[in-house]
Amino acid sequence: MKSAKDYMEAANADVPRIPGGDAIAKHGTTTVFVDVRDSADIAKSGTIKGAVRIPRGFMEFAADPEMKFHNPAMQKDAELCLVCGAGGQAALAGKTLKEMGYTNVTNIGGIGEWKEAGGPMEDG
Repeated sequence: MKSAKDYMEAANADVPRIPGGDAIAKHGTTTVFVDVRDSADIAKSGTIKGAVRIPRGFMEFAADPEMKFHNPAMQKDAELCLVCGAGGQAALAGKTLKEMGYTNVTNIGGIGEWKEAGGPMEDG
């Protein structure tokens, strides 16, 4: 039987993580930033300016082009940078995306790190 720790270790091994400060250099390019937190958490802290908002529990539906809920920002060849509250949900979502055929997925950790590094923000 797998534990949460097992899932996290597998996700962290499969999805590269970069510091929020390094991710800022990608902002304003073709990179798609995806906030995987729920709307209540985003409302409290705001999110990355221009980020696509797809809650972790809805990721498979938004990422699958065959689903009616597919988000057009989610293209399998796009560079995707995922953010959450601390990095765990982003890692798990990233592993799921890689298993679905997405090839360029990065975990940028938590929104606090992005903020502290001076990343552009917008209200939730």
